Amino acid sequence: MSDNDLPVRIQTMHLVLPKLSVYYPMVVGLRNLAVQQRINNTILQQVHTLIREQHYYDYPNTEVTGSYELKTNERGVLSLSIINYAITQGAAHGLTVVKSLTFDVQTGRSYQLKDLFKPNSNYVQVLSDIIQQQIKQRDIPLLEPFKGIRPDQDFYIADKSLVVYFQLYEIAPYVYGLQYFPISVYEIQKIITEDGPLGKMLY
Repeated sequence: MSDNDLPVRIQTMHLVLPKLSVYYPMVVGLRNLAVQQRINNTILQQVHTLIREQHYYDYPNTEVTGSYELKTNERGVLSLSIINYAITQGAAHGLTVVKSLTFDVQTGRSYQLKDLFKPNSNYVQVLSDIIQQQIKQRDIPLLEPFKGIRPDQDFYIADKSLVVYFQLYEIAPYVYGLQYFPISVYEIQKIITEDGPLGKMLY
């Protein structure tokens, strides 16, 4: 196993403001400091974007708590989720938002869903068909008929699976939470970009 395959070191940071407590990860100890900074800047930008989108700065009675989960940290791939919960005083309930980031730790590149697949692979249709089957198998109640994923649908990589997911209210009622759909890399092997993050999970 080369150094490139080893897990990267993660340090937990804590952002504290009035009515806000957010824990988030920072990569430390990389030999290439420019790559390390690129990854950390992307993570920090996502943390602050979530805080803004949850109206922390707009409504002084909004409380925000945040955490993170590491999903993959091996084979030169770092995939993680930023999880923020916000509630405004007087609201019936709060709202959890999860956003995930997947990096190549050699280059610092951050991947969108389309980057994981070969050009013209019709990945949107392929993934949508698999998810449609899982919705039926799991008998998930939908707010409206499932029309397929967005080209930039939320995802993370965990072990040998691509996990595509939907935010609260995106496809199902609030009470059913966020909806996660794990898809084995072997099920979509034919359309995966072999030198991308999913390709590295194949072997």
